[in-house]
Amino acid sequence: MSYESPLNTRYASREMKEIFSAHFKYKTWRRLWVALAEAERELGLNITKAQIEELKAKQNAIDFERVLKYERESRHEVMAHIDAYGDDCPNARGVIHLGATSSYVMDNGDLVQFQAALKLLRGKLILLIEKLNHLALKEAGTPCLGYTHFQPAQATTFGKRLSLYLQDFLTDFKDLLYLMDDFPFLGAKGAIGTQGSFLALFEGDHKKVIALDDRVTEKMGFTKSFIITSQTFPRKQELRIMSCLAGIASSAHKCATDLRLLSHLGEVEEPFGKSQVGSSAMPYKRNPIFSERVCGLSRFIINLWHNASDNASLQWLERSLDDSSNRRLSMPEAFLATDSVLNLFYSIIDGLKVYPKLMDAHLQEHLPYISIELLLAAAVLQGKDRQKTHEELKVLSFEAMKEKRETGRAPDLLKTLLDALGLNENALSDQLKPEKLTGRAKQQVIEFLKIEVEPILEKHLTFSTTIPDIEF
Repeated sequence: MSYESPLNTRYASREMKEIFSAHFKYKTWRRLWVALAEAERELGLNITKAQIEELKAKQNAIDFERVLKYERESRHEVMAHIDAYGDDCPNARGVIHLGATSSYVMDNGDLVQFQAALKLLRGKLILLIEKLNHLALKEAGTPCLGYTHFQPAQATTFGKRLSLYLQDFLTDFKDLLYLMDDFPFLGAKGAIGTQGSFLALFEGDHKKVIALDDRVTEKMGFTKSFIITSQTFPRKQELRIMSCLAGIASSAHKCATDLRLLSHLGEVEEPFGKSQVGSSAMPYKRNPIFSERVCGLSRFIINLWHNASDNASLQWLERSLDDSSNRRLSMPEAFLATDSVLNLFYSIIDGLKVYPKLMDAHLQEHLPYISIELLLAAAVLQGKDRQKTHEELKVLSFEAMKEKRETGRAPDLLKTLLDALGLNENALSDQLKPEKLTGRAKQQVIEFLKIEVEPILEKHLTFSTTIPDIEF
């Protein structure tokens, strides 16, 4: 068996694989040739209606074996497809690709694929945002231990933590919308972007050349084309696309990494199927393999950003061809990988198990430490010197940590601190409850979801896009 990309065989959705399939790509090329011939006929060139109808009739009937035969002979992919299309349409052979260069179909075809792929990702990303929105609201007030440097810090809520991830994905969604709103077509620009060949066809009529560009652009479903190009569309546009994909990957990587850490703590667990095996050697294991997969795929996407930056910066003058083989690999793989990440991550969040009691146990274990800020404030309110009290609390807490590490047993630090400061535990008991130590975390979550997330969901959420089921 020959090699196949794991993105194709294991991870990406059928819809995304179809967008980057050979059939979609070369069918789009034929659509472009039809659009060009139609527009040229409408603007007065000697192309008959019968020729257009012949081109349309054979638009989707591609003989790939014949194309391959022609390409072996000419070593030119576009000419091979022109010859094969000409065989299918003998009466229209002479008007195929009239005035165009290879980039007319290659680059415009890529942009059609990219636009379709971005629409698919947009639908999946908004569904993920909705899923995180529901979970953040549900867990808005669930107390948990917050960490800085992965060291116990202060109390927060699990909903607040989820909202941090949600905020990142919301930023990605806004970036994606901005990109899609400013997504020009290459259009009909000719060999080095001057439209000289089309100006010759229309005998110096600049208005018809502009109209040709506009009509082809509209026929292919775009609202505008680049005014200035070389032979290709600016590779800066691909860098913009890759920046959006890398942004989604960065957000997913951050969240999936945290879920892996929290899985180690036992506070959350990703979906685990009834027949799933965690380890071939250790039957008890339930490894966070899907979060790990998200991280692995995300790193792949993030690293492809630099590749797109190279392609944008290393084009010589009006164009060179060293980016062609590179882009043929990197751009589809980036889209398929991002699709895979969103599919996986949606399924993880959809089936995520949350364990509030273990979160509470971790809070209780560290309660003496995370309550120190409260105790310090209470002592100051009773007239104690803030700096001296701070030093006293530091010494006592360090001694308690040392004892725990050396003996394996935790001393009753809270009682030690209260006694040292002359504070009454009963008087502070209500304030020492975990839910009282989370500050405005719950309120922040509710405000964020109401002000930032809800308007985006109301405007953009549709169910025309689906997430494929991931078997757990």
